[in-house]
Amino acid sequence: MRYIIIGAGAIGGTVGGRLAEAGHEVVLVARGTHFEALRTKGLRLTTAEGTSTHLLPVVDRPDALELRPDDVLFLAVKTQDCTAALEDWAAQPVAGGGTAGELLPLVCAQNGVESERLALRRFRRVYGMCVYLPATYLEPGSVSATCAPMTGILHLGRYPSGTDETALRISADLEKSRLLAPVVPDVMRWKYAKLTNNVANAVEAATGVIGDEDGVRLAKRATAEARSVLAAAGIEVVSEAEQKDFRGDKIRFDPLDGSKRGGGSSWQSLNRGTGTIEADYLNGEIALVGRVYGVPTPVNDALQRVANSFAREGRAAGSMSVAELTAIVDAEAAE
Repeated sequence: MRYIIIGAGAIGGTVGGRLAEAGHEVVLVARGTHFEALRTKGLRLTTAEGTSTHLLPVVDRPDALELRPDDVLFLAVKTQDCTAALEDWAAQPVAGGGTAGELLPLVCAQNGVESERLALRRFRRVYGMCVYLPATYLEPGSVSATCAPMTGILHLGRYPSGTDETALRISADLEKSRLLAPVVPDVMRWKYAKLTNNVANAVEAATGVIGDEDGVRLAKRATAEARSVLAAAGIEVVSEAEQKDFRGDKIRFDPLDGSKRGGGSSWQSLNRGTGTIEADYLNGEIALVGRVYGVPTPVNDALQRVANSFAREGRAAGSMSVAELTAIVDAEAAE
């Protein structure tokens, strides 16, 4: 199988680089300065073993590549960019007849739970992936993921549920590439669990803080509210104990130079000045479910609003104090 990595940033670049290291055929898809860097200098991937450069095929649009029946589309753009990417790729012809949407498997590797639903409108074979892979898009052409002994854990399954031979083959390729990829029949149960943790991304993005006492307290309020809303909706979620038990000692953060890990995906979006952030599909997902089931979500409402204002106004990541953000959340909760 050939892997087409649509969105070769932190996650896509790491997965693509690891697959290539294990001898699998990989094509990267990127845009702008990242595309130019990948095209001219290759992908510079830093892992726990060191830094390596991979000279891989790279394209900046679907029609620059002839799709094959053995291709796997690995969608690694942020959820807010999924609709455009799905529209671009679904209608692309596949050698021998048919289109990508009709024939090719599409793996959704986003935070949140919306991308699979968006994909299923256009693709017949959709796979969900719960991504636990701390990675950083450092600069055009360079990504870093220094966890060990496995680089990441990628639960994989058919959407909305089930498993099949394709999932097993993808899993086998990933596991040869230092990426643990258990195939599960209930992948969305894992993705909803990660969602309840990812709602805290807005705290880190706005304040730059997640580890001090006040930051942890605010993050826990967001997570507790998310779990309460999902429980009210009857949505099954993997417990924190089950997640921790599965990870065990399979993955730990091993910085090569003793430095702290960079910020998460939302913090990175603000830090790069992309103008967008995934809060609508993290905090906003909890707000949506809460409104459908009549459960107030003041913490996530406030965090969504603040995160979006940071992206829209170009505010620097980490430029708000935890105290200020907590006050905004408290004011929302008091209304």
